[in-house]
Amino acid sequence: METNSTIPPEIQALANRLKRGTSGIAPANGIEEKLLKFQRTGKPLNIKLGLDPTAPDIHLGFAVVLRKLRQFQDCGHQVVIIIGDYTALIGDPSGRSATRPMLTPEEINANARTYVDQLSVILDREKTQVRFNGEWLGKLDFAGTVRLASRMTVAQVLQREDFANRYTNHQPIGLHELLYPLAQAYDSVAIEADIEMGGQDQTFNILAGRELQKEMGQDQQVGLFMPILVGLDGVKKMSKSIGNYVGIRESPDSMFAKLMSISDVMMRDYFILCTDVPAEEIATLLKQAESGEVNPKDVKRRLAREIIAIYHDAQAGEQADKEWHRIHSAGEVPADMPEWTISSDNVTEGKIWVCHLLVGANMAKGTGEARRLITQGGVMLNGEKVVDPQAAYPLETLDNVVLKVGAKRYVRLHV
Repeated sequence: METNSTIPPEIQALANRLKRGTSGIAPANGIEEKLLKFQRTGKPLNIKLGLDPTAPDIHLGFAVVLRKLRQFQDCGHQVVIIIGDYTALIGDPSGRSATRPMLTPEEINANARTYVDQLSVILDREKTQVRFNGEWLGKLDFAGTVRLASRMTVAQVLQREDFANRYTNHQPIGLHELLYPLAQAYDSVAIEADIEMGGQDQTFNILAGRELQKEMGQDQQVGLFMPILVGLDGVKKMSKSIGNYVGIRESPDSMFAKLMSISDVMMRDYFILCTDVPAEEIATLLKQAESGEVNPKDVKRRLAREIIAIYHDAQAGEQADKEWHRIHSAGEVPADMPEWTISSDNVTEGKIWVCHLLVGANMAKGTGEARRLITQGGVMLNGEKVVDPQAAYPLETLDNVVLKVGAKRYVRLHV
């Protein structure tokens, strides 16, 4: 990383720490300039993050941004979380090929309350303002909206790749969607944001905020972009809807098992984006794993412990490591697993079809998936592989039996 000789060394060192793991900054020297402003005025910077409250469960991918916000708080700055209760009525079209459905006010409020509770797991609540953009957007009458819209051209909005693609492919674009980047940009004006954080999919919206601030005579915010954390599948963005996620409120054992499933090549990003391990130490660990000096699995166990320690504590990480090692190295079952009492609904003549058993125990979404799991060899009862998807088991043989699906899903059956 290059050092600007005109920046005091202590400012440059702090800027370098804050830049760790970022994927882009606009303008390139923006963080240094804002830190100099803070040094000069003594006024904490306003660090903005806008949230459209549509998915209230926070996972490691979303926590990447929140952890960066916490770093700014630890440097004395103020985080302003903007819950988009008003913009959620529009629906952010970023990265979408179709119009998003609008949320009802009741759905928005319920999701927003959950967000506020979960944000406190990572952020310093005393240095966090939570604002709803209906506070200022809701006050705009039609004339005010028109005046605001005059600050942005249709040509500017259609520069967005998602809009351009939909327009080219003759897919509908609602007029209300064109107002979304303008509304988000106005959020930056309303709170006089110094820095706005977001993923790369928010690039257009964040840069629009810079332009609108300039139009309205404010200092322009800096865009600080964080990379997208790839999910457990190693292909797609971490997402609860896809199922490739690690929730920050999951149990330590669940988090550990999921993290041990990532590929070796993913460890670097997870170390940098999800832990506080120094960059030099990360480089050493990965080099040792690549050379064979250290087993990559042991490096991955270190990664899992570090992440769990952040959201639980170090002891929880150590205990989850021991439990995982006990199960996978010794072939034992988890000491703590879900339990399910077999329902009589699908019992015929004292027997239950194995596919109904899997569905009832929430180990398969339907009998079709249950058949597939069995034919792929992924189902075991008390250590014995189930090979016949037509098998039916007498109830008396299933009491206190362990049903296992895949590498890490267990449930203890009761009759």
